[in-house]
Amino acid sequence: MAARSVYDFEAVSIDGQPAHLASQRGKVLLIVNTASACGFTPQFAGLEQLWQDYRDKGLVIVGFPSNEFGGQDPGSNEEIASFCQLNYGVSFPMMAKVKVNGAEAHPLWQWLTAEARGVLGTQAVKWNFTKFLVGKDGQVLKRYAPTDKPESLRADIDKALAA
Repeated sequence: MAARSVYDFEAVSIDGQPAHLASQRGKVLLIVNTASACGFTPQFAGLEQLWQDYRDKGLVIVGFPSNEFGGQDPGSNEEIASFCQLNYGVSFPMMAKVKVNGAEAHPLWQWLTAEARGVLGTQAVKWNFTKFLVGKDGQVLKRYAPTDKPESLRADIDKALAA
């Protein structure tokens, strides 16, 4: 069966527990591929601020560590979780490390990249901190480049939450 929405997917949380995206039905999701040793890593602070500001209004931020770009997240899930908490106070949900491109990509990421293509119609995720905004209906609203700072997404988040 082909996936029809983000709610058709499952992942594994960074602490090894099953994470069913269907449990987030009716919320707005911001799904991000993260890395602990990237030039964009300070975006964890901005993502955490969005989480603090919007979680009670219906936004869920979900981080997926990936080591695909420059080997910038080589650690174990435990090491990644510790890094994110200690350095950026990350309290939003983090998943276990995944691949986001190619045949071995996590099925969610295969779906996200097919639903919202990048610059010039490219499907592949080009770098860490690519972000996908998903509406309350489970459909991808927009894809953002790694250079798009979390705070620049506020207007789109407000619009998605109001929908």
